[in-house]
Amino acid sequence: MTAEIDIAEGITLLGAGLVKTGGVAFHGRTAATGEPRAPGFGEAGAAEVALACARAEAASVAFADSTPEARAAFLEAAAANIMALGDRLVEAACAESGLPRGRIEGERGRTCGQLRMFAGVLRAGRFADLRIDTAQPARQPLPRPDLRLRNIPLGPVAVFGASNFPLAFSVAGGDTASALAAGCPVVVKAHPAHPLTSALVGHAVADAVASCGLPEGVFTVLFGAGNELGGALVADPRIKAVGFTGSRGGGLALAAIAARRKEPIPVYAEMSSINPVLLMPGALARRGAGLGTAFVGSLTLGAGQFCTNPGLLLAIEGEGLQAFLDAARAGLAAAAAQTMLTGAIRSACERGIEARAAERGVEEVARGPGGALFATDAATFLATPSLAEEIFGAAGILVRCRDAAELRQVIVGLEGQLTATLHLEPEDHAAARDLLPLLERKAGRILANGWPTGVEVCEAMVHGGPFPATTDSRTTSVGSKAIERFLRPVCYQDLPADLLPTALADGNPLAMPRLVDGVMRD
Repeated sequence: MTAEIDIAEGITLLGAGLVKTGGVAFHGRTAATGEPRAPGFGEAGAAEVALACARAEAASVAFADSTPEARAAFLEAAAANIMALGDRLVEAACAESGLPRGRIEGERGRTCGQLRMFAGVLRAGRFADLRIDTAQPARQPLPRPDLRLRNIPLGPVAVFGASNFPLAFSVAGGDTASALAAGCPVVVKAHPAHPLTSALVGHAVADAVASCGLPEGVFTVLFGAGNELGGALVADPRIKAVGFTGSRGGGLALAAIAARRKEPIPVYAEMSSINPVLLMPGALARRGAGLGTAFVGSLTLGAGQFCTNPGLLLAIEGEGLQAFLDAARAGLAAAAAQTMLTGAIRSACERGIEARAAERGVEEVARGPGGALFATDAATFLATPSLAEEIFGAAGILVRCRDAAELRQVIVGLEGQLTATLHLEPEDHAAARDLLPLLERKAGRILANGWPTGVEVCEAMVHGGPFPATTDSRTTSVGSKAIERFLRPVCYQDLPADLLPTALADGNPLAMPRLVDGVMRD
């Protein structure tokens, strides 16, 4: 695998050993200028969707039966191939997204790290949740049969590339990595904002499919700019689950299509979050100015184009709040304008900021080329639902509360969130302890004395939350638990030994951890 990949003009579908070309329908664009970039890409239609899904279904049984070690080796090969793309991938992603080189290099590392992490998950074996309750024929009053359980893959998964993470939440991002680790073939809809980046990564993964001897339908990428492509993919009866990161409107539209199917399927959509940050009184009094400066750094990171952007600040009127606002005002005045992912995203952000500025009872704290901060009181915030809506960009609002009771009222009224953050000192711990049960019901991750931008890929991470942060608050799209979205349990009762799945056979031939009669054994 080298960086010398030929990206053919007019690609509509890319898979292991298969590239179909068609009429050129759209180009990626240079984010900074809006100029179209070569090559052009074809719009995948019904025929390409049907072909991709048929190939995925044809590969599903063999891929599901592949050993954890075979899938681990495949994921590691894909990571190595992505790294081997070198500067060509970095330069393409920078141009198409407008993100700086350091951010893209970090995202490439995270993408490859996720693939390698799931290789480790497979080798550890816990993902299969193997359980054996041996037969007890002499048990009274009734005998117990031999019962054995394992997790199996759901089947082909549709994954939608995200605009704001051209690598880590895209063609080989977390949804793809976790689905492939589970043993599910993946059909990716590449995001139209970065088709060349998607094609390069797609080739890297497809080459790993081929070099590891896996069925070519294990991985396919579809290209297209229209919404019809995504709808057709989710509606295809061979797709068994969906991974999506994007807008609330987009996620709900896909979920509605999935629900209308003859066989409804799960849609794991990460959609909308304003990630409340609670500035507790002790923290404000001791370090209000420092918090204001740090907040601006988090708000404007990546032009505010993070799903964990801190869009809402909650504070009780008191010492240190003015120092926070003064520092935030100064920070935003110094913040430079940044290139946003697309012209449409920039326009939507600007419209959102203008609408917020026009709301009655809302004060403009600071607005400049790098971002905006507004402020209001709790009564206005509670009476104006639009103030709790996400603005995708560097825009935030501070809600002043008269006391702890009003702060609590605001929290109760919030929608579900990806994160909730507490800035606190020891004297705030008692109040924070009372708020934690509320925050646990509102968010998937609770932080103390940090900022929500930045999501660690590890065993304990949760990147999810109650609706509308995600469509299923029981799951995470980041971390090792993400594999669980694409697995389901099957129990085998009294099967003859020669019919048992290898993972459940006597003697534990795959040397995987198993719960046997309630005792964990390696």
